[in-house]
Formats: sequence, C-alpha cells, structure tokens
Amino acid sequence: MSRINLQQLKSAIRDIPDFPRPGIVFKDITPILGDGQLFQSVIDHLGDEAEKANPSKVVGIDARGFLFGAAVAYKLALGCVPIRKKGKLPYKSIGSSYQLEYGDAEVEMHVDAINPGERVVLIDDLLATGGTSGAAVNLIQKLGGIVGSALFVIELQFLHGRKNLPPDVPVYSMVKF
Repeated sequence: MSRINLQQLKSAIRDIPDFPRPGIVFKDITPILGDGQLFQSVIDHLGDEAEKANPSKVVGIDARGFLFGAAVAYKLALGCVPIRKKGKLPYKSIGSSYQLEYGDAEVEMHVDAINPGERVVLIDDLLATGGTSGAAVNLIQKLGGIVGSALFVIELQFLHGRKNLPPDVPVYSMVKF
C-alpha cells in the first residue's frame, strides 16, 4: 500500500475565490500536478485503491479526471476510457444528461468503450454535487459495465455529491472539505 501524507496533499490544493463565477471557491489541483513526487504519490495511492475493485479499465471524466485516470490506467496496465462533454468524441457515442445549479449538461462515451459485464473504476479530481459522476456511472451502466468504485482526489462533503451516485458504487475520496 502506498503511503501519502494527506495533510501535504490537502495543503497543496489551492483555493481560488469567485471562480468560475462569484460565490464559488474553486479547488485548484495544479500545484499537485506541478510537484512530481506529490503527483506520483497521489497516482500510487489511487492505483492501490483502484486495484481493490479488480477493474479491467479506468474511466476518467473530462477534463481533470483524464490526468489522474490516465496515469492510474498506465500504472496498472489497464485500458483508459474518456468520458467527455457532449460533442467532443469523434465516434458513435451515448450520452447522459444531468443538472447543474445553473442549467443542464451532458457527457458522452463511445458506444464500444466498455463491454457488458466489464468492471471499471471511475476517477475524477473532484466530487462536488455528484451530477457529472452520476451521469458517468449511468453511461457505464447503459453499456452493461460494472462500476467497481468511484475514486476522487477531493470531495466537497457539504454538497452531498455521494447521494447522486448509486448506493452500490463504493466511493473513495483522498481529502475532504
């Protein structure tokens, strides 16, 4: 099992007030990405958590989830599947809509990205309201995939995002605010 200093990780996350709009405090993970040893320890830790679910693929959510998901997939020698914002994928895709506090959004995945019965791990940088993650789980399940776990670097507990994920999907967050 990898060892990570969670206090170091938490202190590396930078708050950006009023981004992307007034009243929002954005959790900036770029200082984690910029510190090679810290980034490596985050990937090692997420990789250890991912292995527990015995997946054959890692699914990363657009866009920061790609950074963590692709690195974990590489570490575990697994396939990597992107879930993108609507209109960004070049091949036949399926979509799932979800609510934002200021409107609707949709994410998509290629129709051949996951096979029926295939176990995957979902990775993103942040669990906030759970809308995007819930839509991602919906896409995986539409294709017959099984979400072994959903892994996040950060969770904003006060937004209760876990309630938008199915109760049978184990959720793991490295740091919580």
